[in-house]
Amino acid sequence: MIRSVQLAKRAIDLVGSTVGLALLGPLVPVIAACVYIDDPGPIFYRQRRAGILKGFEDKDGYVYPIFEEFDMFKFRSMRVDAEKFTGAVLASEDDPRITRVGKILRKTRLDELPQLFNIWKGEMSLVGPRPERPELLVNLAMAIPFFEERMRDVKPGLTGLAQVSLGYTGRAFMGSEASKFEGSLLNPFDLPETEGSTADDMRMKLLFDLAYAAALESLGSFLRMELSVIFRTPWVMMKGVGR
Repeated sequence: MIRSVQLAKRAIDLVGSTVGLALLGPLVPVIAACVYIDDPGPIFYRQRRAGILKGFEDKDGYVYPIFEEFDMFKFRSMRVDAEKFTGAVLASEDDPRITRVGKILRKTRLDELPQLFNIWKGEMSLVGPRPERPELLVNLAMAIPFFEERMRDVKPGLTGLAQVSLGYTGRAFMGSEASKFEGSLLNPFDLPETEGSTADDMRMKLLFDLAYAAALESLGSFLRMELSVIFRTPWVMMKGVGR
């Protein structure tokens, strides 16, 4: 990422997170009360996430990507014991672990509001690829060629091009330009046992994450892309689509 884009992106992040905290701050006690009343327990959920790609390590004959890690904060939208018996798994659209209030928070993306602090601290950006859990991201990088490249010199984002362009799980909207690529990206080896797999959803998201990363090569293309995603995000939140 060139220096001018780095400076412009950080300026947008600082201004955006500060304004966002000032405008949405009054919602915090209301959301906190709703979360607790619906399912008593912690209000916030802290989870380790992977950030920028740092490099690779050779271990037992395999090359593994290494990412910077940070603690990402969210309003809790799942039951307190959501992963007690499953371990780390990605949430699905109709995940039974999600609480009633959690469904509303996820639909409107208000569960992500605490990440404005992550942005202000410099751990995340307003726009970028969504951060995944380190243990899941390594597996995805091993299963999907170049998947780790989405995080090369790019901080994870609160929102992103994939999130404003695709449905909740990462599938393209019917009739969209992206839907034309589903035939070659979803279950490319036509294996019945992999139908509907997480890797399929992530392949679609990867297209948009790489397109976003490519836009960071010049200040003009960056500003057009960044502002487009930022201004499209409230519409996605109001419609309750994308993720």
